[in-house]
Amino acid sequence: MRASLKIAAVAALCGLAATAPAKRSPPAQAPLAAAAPVPQPTLATATPGIGLVDALARQAPTLDRQVLSLATEALRCARHRQQVGADAVLSVIDYSRPSTERRLWVFDLARQRLLFQEWVAHGRNSGDNLTAHFSNADGSYMSSLGAFTAQETYTGHNGYSLRLQGLEPGFNDNARGRAIVIHGAPYVSEALIHAQGRLGRSLGCPAVRPAIARQLIDTLRGGSFVFAYYPDTQWLKRSRLLAADCGGSQLAQAGSSAASH
Repeated sequence: MRASLKIAAVAALCGLAATAPAKRSPPAQAPLAAAAPVPQPTLATATPGIGLVDALARQAPTLDRQVLSLATEALRCARHRQQVGADAVLSVIDYSRPSTERRLWVFDLARQRLLFQEWVAHGRNSGDNLTAHFSNADGSYMSSLGAFTAQETYTGHNGYSLRLQGLEPGFNDNARGRAIVIHGAPYVSEALIHAQGRLGRSLGCPAVRPAIARQLIDTLRGGSFVFAYYPDTQWLKRSRLLAADCGGSQLAQAGSSAASH
């Protein structure tokens, strides 16, 4: 259902870990196996398209294929709108999944390889184990939806962190002002999932396990594309990057020109 709809004060705000009294053990989740690289990659493999979606879906069978298709569609549009460069790393967060699941995937597009599949926290006002609410407003303590670019790193209250620039007006373009960043947090752990039935929550940041934070951040920094999904009707309808005409960009104009000849 979720995919069928079409798919330093501020820096300190993301460090909140909320607890809950409920104690239940979710199903055990096997660790991610190392993905074998595809031999002899070419530049063409980094171009979003059906073939790429097929290849990435094989690498990440638990990622909803329609969510993955939306992510590559948004990346293609963002490139044509010159909002993002040719960086060959794509990250997908599926906030429609519970926090107890590994709902962050990071792909090397050129090699068609899955680099990470990880747990990721959401904002405390976005929901408990499941998310339901999203915001672009400062002080909302909610996660934001849509496409981002991963920008520069810094070391702050939460340690080594990665700034995100929102690409979607009205949905996430206040991300930098809100200090929505990727960082490691002790409340993102499998032990905490078993103790309280969910991850701890941030004040809006997509926080990850401290053990992998630096490696993941170094993989994403410098312009990679981050796509945060939830089947939100308004976002799916109004996102320029998911519009059939790519928000009236040169991509659509080029298609119309080609059709007229």
